[in-house]
Amino acid sequence: MNILLQAITARADASQVEGLSRFFKTGPGQYGEGDKFLGIKVPVTRELVKACWRETSLQDLEECIASEYHEVRLAALLTLVEIFSHGKRSSGKAERTETKPGMKQQDCVDFYLAHTDRINNWDLVDLSCYPLLGVWLLDKDRQLLYDLARNGKTIWEQRIGIVSTMTFIRHGQLQDTFDIADILLHHPHDLIHKAVGWLLREAGKRDKDALVQYLEPRWQTMPRTMLRYAIEKFPEAERQQYLKK
Repeated sequence: MNILLQAITARADASQVEGLSRFFKTGPGQYGEGDKFLGIKVPVTRELVKACWRETSLQDLEECIASEYHEVRLAALLTLVEIFSHGKRSSGKAERTETKPGMKQQDCVDFYLAHTDRINNWDLVDLSCYPLLGVWLLDKDRQLLYDLARNGKTIWEQRIGIVSTMTFIRHGQLQDTFDIADILLHHPHDLIHKAVGWLLREAGKRDKDALVQYLEPRWQTMPRTMLRYAIEKFPEAERQQYLKK
């Protein structure tokens, strides 16, 4: 019995479906085209995940991540993050050990990377990638993120590449964000512009001088949306100097 799946579907709210479908752009030609919703808000999904993650198996996650419903896929990802985050470090080793019977942190990472085709909207990316991949890669080689940004099969894989660096920023490590931003600097899609701008803004909160140094040779050619996001926290007069130029 898949307790997580049962808990999520039991909270379906038809009155919310139309609004969520519109918000996540599911119409013809839009980035979320064809996605289906149960009408469940994120706080409710988080509440259910907190209650169910300990009883959720890898097989249960497989069933949920394959769902046609957006909220069920989100629940699978948030559960995966929960399982991952409860891992304990073995003494004297950087490698994390088993999180629950039958699942290790490496299993969580492998599952995540094997199912990126089901991580197909910005919220699914943003709520899962940096607390999982970002944390996993803190003490490891990060080439994986560069490969996703450069060669990702979808904009969602490319977005995983940049948004995962949020964890590094929070640990004062900014260079990967700037380097991956360079890979995506002239990407054609607005959702990538927003993601890159957002991560640059977060890096700037840590070190404004580093962000200004990054922007200096690039701001005139970077997408306008990306620039707006990156400088959002600058003083208004300074922000307007960039925008008016």
